[in-house]
Amino acid sequence: MTAPAVSISEQDADALGGDDSILMRQRRDHARLDAMMNRCLSEDLPPGELDALWLDVVQLVFRHAFAGETVLRPLLRRVSPDGEELTRQVEEEHQAINDLVARIERSPDDPRRAEWIQEAFALIRQDIRDEEDALLPRLRTAFDDRKLRRIGAAWEAVRATAPTRPHPGVPRRPSGNALRGVPLSAYDRLRDLAPGSRPTARRASLAVTGALVAAAVVRAARRRRMTHPGRVMRRRVPGGSRRTRHRAGG
Repeated sequence: MTAPAVSISEQDADALGGDDSILMRQRRDHARLDAMMNRCLSEDLPPGELDALWLDVVQLVFRHAFAGETVLRPLLRRVSPDGEELTRQVEEEHQAINDLVARIERSPDDPRRAEWIQEAFALIRQDIRDEEDALLPRLRTAFDDRKLRRIGAAWEAVRATAPTRPHPGVPRRPSGNALRGVPLSAYDRLRDLAPGSRPTARRASLAVTGALVAAAVVRAARRRRMTHPGRVMRRRVPGGSRRTRHRAGG
């Protein structure tokens, strides 16, 4: 990508519309991701900490990407003559990250896991550079400070409820991403709460949690039937009159 303006990484908060602007919110997420990835790769990382730190990276990456695909990419396609081409390239990067992280999640004990994680980090860093150097400066050019803060608030709201795990089959653009991605958010957060430091432990805990939730739903349905054992149904009979009948059970 060719940068159309000064990278947002080289500008201060005032130049980017203030601390609550979309540009500063993006840059803070990027800085946090960079710090966590560096920590993951550090030689003094205590044993067992990598899995927890990797999960933090995954959660932030997918919340950040989903909010960007929902709020920012449509704006960029509208305000920039080459927005379609630029956003398509970023979408391809996001899909590659999605596919690779999904592979890592499916294979927690694969000997190539550390290699795959490093590959994922390289893709994430490239995506950050493309956003900060090429895409986000276009928003600075197109919108004033107030608008950038309003976009930031909308992005933050979507980010708060976005999926936190890879879902390669979810489209990269609205409205398909929302229709298929948002319902997965609750499931992702249930997985995130599952105890256990290793992915295998989290999956086992999730299975138990899912069974408990299903049992609770069944019990709630039975209670409703006991509380409302019957209901009145009306149907029209020949001649235009109505006959009332009771059906047991609900």
